[in-house]
Amino acid sequence: MTLPEIVSRDEWRAAREELLAKEKAVERAHDALAAERRRLPMVEVDAEEYFFEGRDGKATLLDLFAGRGQLVVYHFMFAPEWDAGCPNCSAFLDQVGHLAHLHARGTEFVAVSRAPYTKILPFQARMGWTLPWYSSFGSDFNHDFLVTFERFGEAVDRPGLSCFLRDRDRVFHTYSAYGSGLDGIGSTTSLLDLTALGRQEATVSTRYHDEYDD
Repeated sequence: MTLPEIVSRDEWRAAREELLAKEKAVERAHDALAAERRRLPMVEVDAEEYFFEGRDGKATLLDLFAGRGQLVVYHFMFAPEWDAGCPNCSAFLDQVGHLAHLHARGTEFVAVSRAPYTKILPFQARMGWTLPWYSSFGSDFNHDFLVTFERFGEAVDRPGLSCFLRDRDRVFHTYSAYGSGLDGIGSTTSLLDLTALGRQEATVSTRYHDEYDD
């Protein structure tokens, strides 16, 4: 493994300022891309078409919002025949912060897998996660949102993330990302940047997670 060059403090400062200019350019491009993402058109989804099973029993896609206006679904790879979830997907959930910051911005976050809920529950307990996790077993949800597809006659999964917007009882699909498109995502701001309403910084101030009025 090659280590960085050793230089003086002044040389380091000059190199750091040069890199900072490039970092700022990337930051501006990221902000512009997020704004363009918020302008994407959306597709209406039949809220009663998909059924899930979670900690409170059966649920529809509309139920997954938990009364909030936006929903971020992490498509967690967990096939029905597996006894444990995907290690990479597990690492993704490990980095997701306290959901109170998303909830304060009217956004729910859930995981959805093809495995039956009876398999999800013990694995979730093992991992120590408390976030909502639903089974889509027996539903076309994973296929319709392109995270499960057929290859040589077998169902194959890939990791993904989908965002939805709710207008009363109407549900709209606004965005999806897959595979390497999930790199760098997991923090509250990075998840909000994928949604139609964005970070909502002008209307919601950040607080300690136990001080929000949900």
